[in-house]
Amino acid sequence: MKPFAALALLLLATGVHAELTRLEISSKEPFGSFAAGEYEIWRGTMHGELSPREKIPGIDRAARNARGLVDYSARIVLILPSEPRRGNGTLIVDLPNRGSAYALALYNSPRGEPLVSGLFEQGTGFLQDRGFSVAEVYWELGLGANVPTFVDENGKKRFVEGAGFAIVRDAAVYLARGTQDANGTANPLKGAIRHTIGSGKSQTGRFLRTFLLDGFNIVDGRQVFEGMHIVTSPLEILQIMETPDKPESTAGAFPLFDSPDMRGVLEAPFTIGEFLEKVAARGEAAPRILMANSTTDYYGRRASLGRTGVAGTVEQTLPPNVRMYDMAGASHVILPKAPASCPVATGRLDWSPVNRAVLMRLVEWVDKGREPPATRLMPLGPAPPHPQAMRAPSYLPEAVMQVPKTDGDGNPLGGVRLPDVEAPLGTYRPLNAPTRACMNVGGFVPFAATKKEREASGDSRPSVEERYSSRGDYVNRIRVAARRLMAEGFLLAEDAAVIVDSAASNPLFDKIRPLTKEVVGLGR
Repeated sequence: MKPFAALALLLLATGVHAELTRLEISSKEPFGSFAAGEYEIWRGTMHGELSPREKIPGIDRAARNARGLVDYSARIVLILPSEPRRGNGTLIVDLPNRGSAYALALYNSPRGEPLVSGLFEQGTGFLQDRGFSVAEVYWELGLGANVPTFVDENGKKRFVEGAGFAIVRDAAVYLARGTQDANGTANPLKGAIRHTIGSGKSQTGRFLRTFLLDGFNIVDGRQVFEGMHIVTSPLEILQIMETPDKPESTAGAFPLFDSPDMRGVLEAPFTIGEFLEKVAARGEAAPRILMANSTTDYYGRRASLGRTGVAGTVEQTLPPNVRMYDMAGASHVILPKAPASCPVATGRLDWSPVNRAVLMRLVEWVDKGREPPATRLMPLGPAPPHPQAMRAPSYLPEAVMQVPKTDGDGNPLGGVRLPDVEAPLGTYRPLNAPTRACMNVGGFVPFAATKKEREASGDSRPSVEERYSSRGDYVNRIRVAARRLMAEGFLLAEDAAVIVDSAASNPLFDKIRPLTKEVVGLGR
């Protein structure tokens, strides 16, 4: 029987049909050897068809195939065990951000050398060591997705951009539940997947929320994604339910400091609770969601409104299926180097260890019902003029912008505190500059090494020499903070070891207090 035949009949009975019909793999290459076994990377194209009665703007006007359905295709990349059943049974469906795959950058980045999105490098191999299967599903118009089209009354060709949601839905359902495509080619993950998790960073975090809001997460009464990991995407929607007249995504634009009133992104519903109220009103079960925000998000992405809504400063209660974590000191993105126009060095706090730990907590929650750590947020206060924070849009007159409170060094209080923030060597600046190139990279301003250097520069922040009595004192504080974070569920043991090793080998302390050697005479 054709894959999803029963499902297709059911959907046709209700006027809707959605199906991945063909999976064409153009290349298969070894990806590496990991604790879970050998891995491969497959690249190819997925083909599918949609009912013209789908709730997608313009789909009813699109060209139809011989079956009366609407065709689409999209790029897909799979990173999977050579023996899929040796995996951990969890499929991560990652949504490329502006055409760049993100899962490896989010979860496999090594300390000090962050992986750049879009590259398929092993990095630490975390996902593969743990047995995950990964699907990169390209959904964005002009960036890997070929969506349906139609010609409007003025003779203009228009693109059914909202089909991007259906592309992701169909791919996820097929890989998790399908047997074979229309040509009889077997699903490479057949019988190997128990749970499916959607992973989205920034723009694609908005994708996941809007995917949920618009009803794409339920097929045949079952969830497409049982869990969602939404990273540095505190609020906002993705407005791709559009029919643009150019083959370019409308999803790339976002409010800037000089365009805070831009419409279409910061629109109702605002908080995750408001999103899920809409889902519950349809009688749908919502997935379990873990959200992680950076400090920078409060300055350039108006993250406080994701906690309070757009009226006043009272925090809304999160739904029981959601946890939200603020990563203290984190930048929205981690780049190897700040753009040349940014006034200070980029924020390089390595928050990939939090991503790895939180992903494991989400898997445990979905698979075993084991509760993840409680929500942990930074306390907020009024947004000051310096550093500048993006103002609330004028069309939301009751919205009040807030930012995290800070200590005397300018570092944030509360939140999930990595050891580098608990025992800092500088100030993690939340905003580098209020420009498009610099607003998401944060900044880092190191402390003076010695008291003499601090006094010469006029820096009011105590120097490293004044903060730590010795290298051992510094390393011990890092170790204690790492152990605490492990106990709280936000750090894995292997990452704690790397963090402590980095602290112990930091050359800064050689400059402050050169190591002395005690020479012990050898007995004769």
